[in-house]
Amino acid sequence: MLPPAPSDYADLIARFAWTIPARFNIAEACCDRWADGTGRTALIHLAAEGVRRWSFDDLHAASCRLANVLAAGGIGRGDRVGILLPQRPEAAVAHLAAYRLGAIAVPLFVLFGPEALAYRLGDSGAAAVITDEEGAAKLDALRDGLPALGRVLSVDGPAPGAEDLPRLLARASPDHACADTSADDPAIIIYTSGTTGPPKGALHAQRVLLGHLPGVELPHELFPRPGDLFWTPADWAWIGGLLDVLLPSLFHGVPVLAHRMAKFDADAAFALMARHGVRNVFMPATALRMLRAARPPAGLAVRSVASGGETLGEELLDWGRATFGLTINEFYGQTECNLVVSNCAGLYPVRPGSMGRPVPGHDVAVIGPAGERLPPGALGDIAIRRPDPVMFLGYWNNPDATARKFRADWLVTGDQGTVDEDGYLRFVGRDDDVITSAGYRIGPGEIEDCLNRHPAVLMSAAIGKPDAVRTEIVKAFVVLREGIAPSRALAAEIQGFVRTRLAAHEYPREIAFVDSLPLTTTGKIIRRALRDGERAVIERSRAGPG
Repeated sequence: MLPPAPSDYADLIARFAWTIPARFNIAEACCDRWADGTGRTALIHLAAEGVRRWSFDDLHAASCRLANVLAAGGIGRGDRVGILLPQRPEAAVAHLAAYRLGAIAVPLFVLFGPEALAYRLGDSGAAAVITDEEGAAKLDALRDGLPALGRVLSVDGPAPGAEDLPRLLARASPDHACADTSADDPAIIIYTSGTTGPPKGALHAQRVLLGHLPGVELPHELFPRPGDLFWTPADWAWIGGLLDVLLPSLFHGVPVLAHRMAKFDADAAFALMARHGVRNVFMPATALRMLRAARPPAGLAVRSVASGGETLGEELLDWGRATFGLTINEFYGQTECNLVVSNCAGLYPVRPGSMGRPVPGHDVAVIGPAGERLPPGALGDIAIRRPDPVMFLGYWNNPDATARKFRADWLVTGDQGTVDEDGYLRFVGRDDDVITSAGYRIGPGEIEDCLNRHPAVLMSAAIGKPDAVRTEIVKAFVVLREGIAPSRALAAEIQGFVRTRLAAHEYPREIAFVDSLPLTTTGKIIRRALRDGERAVIERSRAGPG
C-alpha cells in the first residue's frame, strides 16, 4: 500500500516499501478480516429483480459453503476452478472459495464461444466450473472433449450437464478455514489475448493482489477514502475488472457496485453512477468516448476516474475535467505484470500522451537489445525488472514462452516507448500484432485460427484497422479456397462463424477477400504490411481528390 499523505511523487517514492508477508491468502485478506458480524457492505448488486446488498458476512458464509461443496468433490490445493459468470455476487463468491481452498481460479469471459472456452478449459485442466444456466448450456456440448472437467455447478439451479449449486450450498457448512498459503503459491490463471499463437495462461501467485494495490491507489487519487464506492463496466473475468477493481476494493473494505451491462449504454452508465453515488470508476477509453456523446446527469459524485489499455488524448482529458471536475488518470500494464505505470493528477501534472510515471515499487524502464537502460528520448522496449510482487509466476505449462518473455532480469512487455527526463513514459507502438479494440487487447492468432476453420477459407490474416470510436476494429484479409467466389453473403457468414465461436469483440467487423497474403521467406504473414496498407488508404481518403 502507498504511504499516507504523500506531498508529491518524490516523497511517495522515498517513503514507499513493499510489505509482502510470507503467508498470505486472498480470501482471508478480502473477506474474512471484514466478516465481523457488523454487516459491512461488500457488494451492491443491481439485478433485474432489484437491488441487493451483500455484506462481507454474506460473502464469508457463501464462500465457505462453496469451498465445502468443492472440497467434498475432491477439489483442493492446486486444482483449477473455472469461473464462467458475469458481474454478479456469485462470481466473487466463486473466486473467494477457490482461494480459500488453495485452488487456482480460472476466470472465463461469458461471451466466449465454444472454441475459446474449450481451449482455456482444456489447457488449464480445470476440474470444475462455476457458471449459470447460460454457461452450462455452452459447456454441456464441450464435456466430451474435456476429460479433466469433473463438475459443472450452476448458480441458477439444475441445468443440462450441471449440478444444482443452490441445493448443494443449502446443505453445506458456512464455516471453512482458509488454506495456509504462501504468498508465492499459485492462485489465478488469466489467459492472454494470444498475440503470438494460442492464448497463454498467465499464472499469478496469491501476492498478485498486494502487488496491484499501489497501482490501484495511485490513479484513484490515494484510494480508499471515506465514502468510496467502486464500479467498472469491465467484466470481472478480465484482469482489469478483477484485479483493478473487485479484489482491491474488497481488500480495503470498500463496496463494489455489481451490474452486468449486456451492451455498454452511455446514458444508462451515467444514470447508474448518479443514482448510486459511485465515487470511483475504471472506464476503458472507448467507453469514455461513448460517454462523451451523452448528456451527463446532475448529481454525479465521482471523485476518481482511471483508464487503461489505450492512450487518452488531450480532448478526452479536457472533457473529463468539464464533466466530472477531475482529471482522468491513465495507467499501464499487461496481464503478466499489471498496473506498473500511472498518472495521479493530485500529486503530479498529467502530460497528455503520456501514460504516467512508474508506480512506487516497480522498476519500469525503456531498454535496448542487450537489456541496457536507454537514455531519455530513446525508443526501446518498455520493460519491468524482476522480482516484482505483481509479476506472474510464468505461463501455465509453457516454460519456453516464459523464458522468451524475459531479457536478463527484465520482463519485456512487447510495447515500444520512450521515457523523458522526469520519468514519464510514453507508449509509441507495438512490436507484435496485438489489436486494441474498445478496451480489449486481441491477438490475431486465435481469430485467424478460427477463420481458417471455415470451409471456404484457405488462409487469413487479422489486423487492427484504425477506428475513431474503438481505437481499432478487427479487419480480416481472407484467401478463399479454389472455386469459391467472394460475396457479401459469404463475408457475413464468415463473420458470424467467428463471432459465435470466439467472442463478440473478436469477430472481424470488416473482411477483405484477397488473392494472396504478404509472407516472409519462412512463410510467416507480414501483418505490418497489411496495417500499413490500411493506414495509407485512410490517409489518401483524408487528403481527398488530387
